[in-house]
Amino acid sequence: MDLSLDDTQQLIQESARDFVRNACNRDVLLRLDRNPAETMSLLWPKIAELGWTGMAIPEQYGGTGNSMTDVAVLFEELGTGPVPGPLFSSAVLAAHILLQAASSAQKQAWLPAISSGERVFTLALTEAHYGWSPEQVRMAARQDGSSLSVSGTKVMVHDAIHATDLLVPVRIDGASAHSLLRVGARSKGVSIRALDGFLSAVSEVAFDDVRVSKDDIVGEPGAAWDAMQRALLRAVAVLCAYKVGGCRAVFGMSVEYSRERSQFGQAIGRFQRVQDHVIQIVNHLDSARWTTYEALYKVDSGLDAAASVHMAKSVASESYMRACDFAHEVHAGIGVVREYGLTLHTKMSRTLYHCLGSPKTHRRQLERELKLC
Repeated sequence: MDLSLDDTQQLIQESARDFVRNACNRDVLLRLDRNPAETMSLLWPKIAELGWTGMAIPEQYGGTGNSMTDVAVLFEELGTGPVPGPLFSSAVLAAHILLQAASSAQKQAWLPAISSGERVFTLALTEAHYGWSPEQVRMAARQDGSSLSVSGTKVMVHDAIHATDLLVPVRIDGASAHSLLRVGARSKGVSIRALDGFLSAVSEVAFDDVRVSKDDIVGEPGAAWDAMQRALLRAVAVLCAYKVGGCRAVFGMSVEYSRERSQFGQAIGRFQRVQDHVIQIVNHLDSARWTTYEALYKVDSGLDAAASVHMAKSVASESYMRACDFAHEVHAGIGVVREYGLTLHTKMSRTLYHCLGSPKTHRRQLERELKLC
């Protein structure tokens, strides 16, 4: 397994670093933290112009068909911001769900628009009975003539306020198997309420007798869950790379501060306890990095990647959160000053901790993959 970057990946990395340094610097990120809706006017046109919205989408649907490792290199750099916005939700997760689940006509209708950035799709999956198993997704859709009627609530929906379209798993007429619906985010009966305290514009989405055409059933009725799981295995590895970038950023901030901040006549980085905190960050960064890129290697090589993806998600979620905790130990008081920027990573590490499954969920799935239970 060769983890060195090829020429294409180096160009992606340099482009993304330049974007974070200039178009999405700390002042911009703090502004978007206050007003997440501005993401679409400040950042989205630039992201689409750079072609990042099409990287994970095959050329036949208007994308560039990059490998998942290519995409992960991009997201690792974006994670150093941390850069918010629906790029992952739409151009990686939703795009791969459609590639796995949608009919040929639906792919032709929707994927080019995602690739260009014209439309933003996001997955509205979890409900009040929060969890990532099919038993915990209970929202029902009722057939009503030539359309479906959908009522219920989805919680912790990432980037819903930016979305033009929602992908909504439901049970049609009480069926045991799930179907996937495309619902317009501005349809009559859809209400979106942003939740405070999170990045990535996490929201609650309520559906009140929303009418959905049967043409908007994605793929075959009752076949949604397996298709979503196949897509999630690919998308989760990219999300882990974003968290690796976050770990890298807080490590850099902590080392720099430990060299500049003086106490008792010397830099605090000379104190053993401060060194212990920095070493903890290094351990979490390396754990997240190597598990993530092993998973990506297996995904791109066509190997059985399930166990490695579950391992990476479990490790990366814990690592990003713990790295932020130890970074606050290094920084002490200044770390909680909003304008300093460390709290952006603290919020993002908590926001993404449960996204697409908590570490506990993925450890259980890892056990099943390894046939330990």
